[in-house]
Amino acid sequence: MGDKAAGGIPHYYLYGDQEADVELDLLHIEPIRERSGPNDWRIRPHAHPDHMQVLLVKSGGGGIRMEDRQLPIPAPGILVVPAGVVHQIDFDPGTDGFAVTAALGCLRTASAGDPRLATAAGRPAVYPLAGTGLDIPAVIDTFHWLHREFIWSAPGRRTAILAQYMRILVVVLRLSIAHQDAGTATPDRDYDLLVRYRALLEEHFRSQRSLGFFAGELAVTPARLNAACKARSGKTASELLYERIVIEAKRYLVYTESTVAQVAHLTGFDDPAYFNRFFTQRVGISPGAFRKQAARSEG
Repeated sequence: MGDKAAGGIPHYYLYGDQEADVELDLLHIEPIRERSGPNDWRIRPHAHPDHMQVLLVKSGGGGIRMEDRQLPIPAPGILVVPAGVVHQIDFDPGTDGFAVTAALGCLRTASAGDPRLATAAGRPAVYPLAGTGLDIPAVIDTFHWLHREFIWSAPGRRTAILAQYMRILVVVLRLSIAHQDAGTATPDRDYDLLVRYRALLEEHFRSQRSLGFFAGELAVTPARLNAACKARSGKTASELLYERIVIEAKRYLVYTESTVAQVAHLTGFDDPAYFNRFFTQRVGISPGAFRKQAARSEG
C-alpha cells in the first residue's frame, strides 16, 4: 500500500495507492465518503511526496493533524495539504465533501499565470468558508463541476478539469488572504529544503546533473540535501532530479512529434544513445516503445 519512509510514515501518491512511476500532470478527485467511509472515517498518518491536496468539507467535520499541529475541521471548510506534509484526518461519520489530489506538475501548469496560486497552495492550512465574503454555493459547485468532468469523457475534458482546478486554487489564494492567521502547520527544515530544491529543479533540470550544483545553490552540503529529500519524499535528491527529467521526456514523447533524438536534446542530453539507456533503465521500455504504448492507450 505505502512506501515506508524514514520514521515509518507511509508515502502515498494517491491515498492508499502507490505507483512507482507518477505522471506529473495527474489530477484526481473523489468524494470524501468513498475513501474515508470504508476506513472508519480515518485517514492514517501519511504524506504525498509528489502531490498536493485540497479538500472541501461541505458538512460534518472532525480533526486533522498536519505535522505537529492538531486542527479542527470546520464545515463548510477547505483543507490545504501541500506535498510532503505528514497528515492524519479523523472525519466525523457521515462527513460529506471532496478530496482533490493534484500532482506538482498539474499545480505548476495551473499556477503558471499567477505564482501566488502556487504559494497559497504550498501553505498547510485549514480555512472556514463562513465569514470570508466568498460565494459558498459557487465554491461548492466548483468541486462538483470538477468531479463531473473527471468522471465523464466529454470533449474538452482535460481543459475543463484544469479550468476548475484553477478556480479552486483561486479560492485557496483568497482564503489565505482572508485568514492571514489561519491555523496552519509549520513544516520543518527538511520540508522547507525540499520545497526549495523542487523549485530549483524546475529552473535547471535540463542543464544541471550535479548534486553539488544544487546543494551549493541551496547553501547546504549534498549529504544534507539528500537527507532532507529522503525524509520528506522517500527519494534521494538525485532520484527526484532523474524523475523530473523522465517526466519531461514523456511529455515530449506523448504530446509532440519530436524525434527521440530531439527529445534527448530538449531534456539536456548530448548523446541520444545515452538518453535511450537512461530512459529505458528508469521506465522499463525504450522511448520509442513508450511513445507507441501511449499512442495505443490514447486510441
